[in-house]
Amino acid sequence: MNRAFDAISTRDAFGKALFRLAEKDKTIMYIAADTLKSVGGTLFHNKYPERAINVGISEQNMALMAAGMASCGAKVFIASYAVFASMRICEQIRTFICYPNLDVKIIAGLGGLTGGQEGVTHQGIEDIGVLRSIPNLVIVEAADAASTEVITEAIAAYSGPVYLRLGRNVSAKVFDEKYRFKIGKANILKADGVDAAVFATGAAVVRAKEACEKLTSQGRSVQLIEMPCIKPLDEEAVLRAAQETDLVITVEDHNIIGGLGTAVSEVLSEKRPARIVRIGIRDQFTESGDHEELLDKYNLHPDYIAGCIEDKIREK
Repeated sequence: MNRAFDAISTRDAFGKALFRLAEKDKTIMYIAADTLKSVGGTLFHNKYPERAINVGISEQNMALMAAGMASCGAKVFIASYAVFASMRICEQIRTFICYPNLDVKIIAGLGGLTGGQEGVTHQGIEDIGVLRSIPNLVIVEAADAASTEVITEAIAAYSGPVYLRLGRNVSAKVFDEKYRFKIGKANILKADGVDAAVFATGAAVVRAKEACEKLTSQGRSVQLIEMPCIKPLDEEAVLRAAQETDLVITVEDHNIIGGLGTAVSEVLSEKRPARIVRIGIRDQFTESGDHEELLDKYNLHPDYIAGCIEDKIREK
């Protein structure tokens, strides 16, 4: 595939956006667990060292400090890797951030398979499933650098807990500065289609897009919807797509249990039964390797996605 890639990673795009926001809003604080540099905090720390704190490898303390600061009026961004930002501080997120509904933004780097060569310990393929049942928590995933900057500004304007899932290396370019984001809303990338509707999030968006382009070239009529906000989910978009196609596909860089596919399945099972296919990591631990190669291996190659959709269309 001939993909264009961004000049910077999503975590660096987050750092750029946060720096701009911090220049205007002196209540913004940044706390990292030995991840100031690796989750986009360098610009912020260099200009505002008194507002950027590195607590070391002490994620629970990071979360509790953020809760304390937010309870006193600060808007706090905390940063770690997805596996630690979801599992190591799960209790702190639930009880001390979400229960009092505090204005803390949890920035999770190395989401999905972007942990790459670091292996299972640093590949966050379960994080959304771990956190999705916690009340008051908004869960968002960015597809590329341009969307990351827009999303960062949007969640900063929102008062309440947010979990933002980011990658590690440069991402395939999908969007530009015209990208729009609203909490709880999908982005319709291709509206017309009667054979199937494909919902994708994060690093899976570009691959779902390429799969849909292949299907279109073969005469299939397929909708494509980006779902950057996994909680709250855009139920209206899901129900409309199910009504128009009767075949819904989800594509994600996450275990198919608990993530986007599960969220969409819940809506369909309760409100408008339709056939659904969840494409992603099939409940297994993955090996170490380059992110793009891992995506290809673990069910996210565009040809594999297109083949799955084609098979289901033929069954209609």
